Amino acid sequence: MSARKVPVTIVTGFLGAGKTTLVRHAIENAEGRRLALIVNEFGDVGVDGAILRSCGVENCPEENIVELTNGCLCCTVADDFVPTLEALLSRNPPPEHIIVETSGLALPKPLVKAFEWPDIRNRVTVDGVVTVVDGPAVNAGRFADDPVKVAAQRAADPSVDHENPLEEVYEDQLLCADLVVLNKTDLMSEVEIEQITDAIRSGVPRSIKIVATREGRVPASVLLGLSAAAENDLAARPSHHDNEPDHDHDDFETFIVEVPALASPADLASRAKAIANAHDVLRIKGFAAIDGKPMRLLLQGVGERVDTRYERAWRDGEPRLGKLVVIGQKGLDRESITRTLTGAA
Repeated sequence: MSARKVPVTIVTGFLGAGKTTLVRHAIENAEGRRLALIVNEFGDVGVDGAILRSCGVENCPEENIVELTNGCLCCTVADDFVPTLEALLSRNPPPEHIIVETSGLALPKPLVKAFEWPDIRNRVTVDGVVTVVDGPAVNAGRFADDPVKVAAQRAADPSVDHENPLEEVYEDQLLCADLVVLNKTDLMSEVEIEQITDAIRSGVPRSIKIVATREGRVPASVLLGLSAAAENDLAARPSHHDNEPDHDHDDFETFIVEVPALASPADLASRAKAIANAHDVLRIKGFAAIDGKPMRLLLQGVGERVDTRYERAWRDGEPRLGKLVVIGQKGLDRESITRTLTGAA
């Protein structure tokens, strides 16, 4: 009997859209599937991998969660992704389904193209590309001055171009999707949900499924099992970077700030919000220590929206020093941001 190809679901979406929350919900409700995860982050503090490892789900043990940091899979497919995928497939027993969570700045198409390679084509297939969209951020014009207007212009004139690197990444992620998860709809009105849904459909030149949700709550039966075989359908997934020999992230930068123990979660959240107001920061995420608390605090910030929660207890011997990843457009005032986060004068 010939071996069945292992299906791979690629989860993409801009910084802070809710990819990790979606993936965590999927593995906690995997309906008996034996899963493996490949997590890629832009920046070398493994926040997303740490969140997923804390799930404690039997069908997705810690050893099946592989983290690739300080790089972007769309740029390092040969060096990082393919060897990692091959290592997972060689396990006994191999996973029944693999989920790949890309970084928020990754272009999914180069990753899908890797599945054409003979070494892996006979062993795996891209079950589907799932793009997670931060509905409130799009509605606020985070990726375009007027996303509805831009979509209408592009529908009327396919030659419309732009200089906004944020919009290019966002659009490339949509153009490659088989399923779009419109997330955080609890923060939107029905009219806003309808407008963004219409804008997405207008901007993608093929029929795709759109699911509106909150907190990434999409059933595994919807997320997995799309059977798209996306590697055989690349021509229908246009990209702004199709004619470029290389792709880089020169428009963006990331750095790490070490933060001493703070007085309260509200103290840290207010510092993160102050940075969002004063600087062109797209994302802040990481862990922090709070005075007198035995638990490690997780912070996830997108613009002025900042969420904190205690994630797990500090381990014996683990330095109680916070580390936050700051991601933004090129030219961030690192010194000023560091002073704000650490409370330095």
